[in-house]
Amino acid sequence: MLKEARFEHILDKLKANSRVFFEELANDLKVSEDTIRRDIDILAKSGLMVKVRGGAISPAHNPLTFQQRAGMFTEAKQRIGLKVQQHLADVKTVLMDGGTTMLAVAASIPVNAKLRVITNNVALPHVLSNHSGIEIVLLGGNYVPGTQTTVGVQTCMEARKYVADLYLMGTCAIDVSIGVTAQFADDGEVKKVFIESSRKTIALVSQEKLNMIDYFKVAELNEVDAIITDLVSDDDQLAKYRFSGLEIY
Repeated sequence: MLKEARFEHILDKLKANSRVFFEELANDLKVSEDTIRRDIDILAKSGLMVKVRGGAISPAHNPLTFQQRAGMFTEAKQRIGLKVQQHLADVKTVLMDGGTTMLAVAASIPVNAKLRVITNNVALPHVLSNHSGIEIVLLGGNYVPGTQTTVGVQTCMEARKYVADLYLMGTCAIDVSIGVTAQFADDGEVKKVFIESSRKTIALVSQEKLNMIDYFKVAELNEVDAIITDLVSDDDQLAKYRFSGLEIY
């Protein structure tokens, strides 16, 4: 069974019972207890549970409790959030833009992480409020209540001052031929600057946004280094993106 599928089962069981046990999960998933321990280590480091003797329990204190996350983020967004974590391991500075997927990513970051986050997402500082090792640079600009982001000339000018190791891009639509497009021009302009200001760009794409085209052009597909989706990496829906040369996660 793939790791993502095991994670989903473990989180579902935790949500239902508030506690999970190594032995029980190993029997459910027909894997060794060592495999379950490693899975729970990863989930615990992401703040989604607290490891205890014999298993794990729901976290009592975190930027968002497990129950709050379950209500705010879909399983697809939580899955993307977990996949992102491996790409933050050696990153010092990351650009993050708007959207609830980005909040799910932030909620999955281990509480002891050391990182600099540059963002126009006004909701992110609250999610990361318990992360004492994370420095947050909140970009100014025109505030958009509907997306809880800042946009406009000031946002773009401030973003150009920085060079990030990684840009995690929330994606409205992506298509193999057209590339990345956005629903709003102001949001698209910020994304273009974020791409220019980062050494690597990873697009976060839920499956319903694959093979979609919106009206504002953000980037050609070859300007993106990788995509992370809520699908398993060998899913047939990702075949044509794989053949385009993108890294797929």
